[in-house]
Amino acid sequence: MRILVAIKYVPDTDEIRINEATGTMIREGIPGTINPLDLYAIETALRLREQYGGEVVTISMGPPPAETALREALSMGVDLAFLLTDPHFAGADTWATAYTLSRAVKKLGPFDIALCGERATDGETSQVGPELGTLLDLPVVTYVSQIEEVQPASGDSLGWILCWRLVEEGYQLVEVSLPALLTVVKEIGEPRLPTFLGKLRARQAVIPRLTMDALDLSPKEVGLAGSPTRVAKVFYPSLTRRGVIINLSPEKAVEEILSFLKRCGLL
Repeated sequence: MRILVAIKYVPDTDEIRINEATGTMIREGIPGTINPLDLYAIETALRLREQYGGEVVTISMGPPPAETALREALSMGVDLAFLLTDPHFAGADTWATAYTLSRAVKKLGPFDIALCGERATDGETSQVGPELGTLLDLPVVTYVSQIEEVQPASGDSLGWILCWRLVEEGYQLVEVSLPALLTVVKEIGEPRLPTFLGKLRARQAVIPRLTMDALDLSPKEVGLAGSPTRVAKVFYPSLTRRGVIINLSPEKAVEEILSFLKRCGLL
């Protein structure tokens, strides 16, 4: 069974700056790390490989420093890693990102299961995973908290996966045919720590880089040019704290508060 994990390289700091002209994040000079929620997708893939056999492949789209996120995945036990990097990819929204990733998946596939973290901590949209599944024409199951059973494809029979997903009312049991894309939540299982041998292997690994030309893409399809959404305005809210100090007896203070609420139309 071949398993794909799409991960993201995110800023490892609270000092995030925004380019006010383009509305995109300024990543130059900011240290980064693997998206913490993607670690759960990697752990899920490794457990599936341990149970059913096969191969785990991880991909990431980002600048050259994003290679560090892929090496972390390799140190955890992932078999292969590929970096999608090209200046034309910069400024991509979720759709352009998912589209570029989908071309890489088609080039590197086929895969039985594709996995993503629930969301990326630098965007908090939870959109790339479902969009990637849609572009690949796969069944998509979001917020997966537990995988109950997997039946890999065999001969002419299609495979299937039975899993629990987290919903507002509790949990939902879902069965879909394979191949499929899942986004996972933290309940899926605690990510393992890299081993010393894993770190050594990751340091020595060669990570192929896939550019726009390698994926047969045009400049109009990727990055900011290929993004159907735009940030219209970027501003930093001003924090103002204007209040009234009430230094009265409890009875008088209650009367003053009620009067204030009535003046504001809240009572």
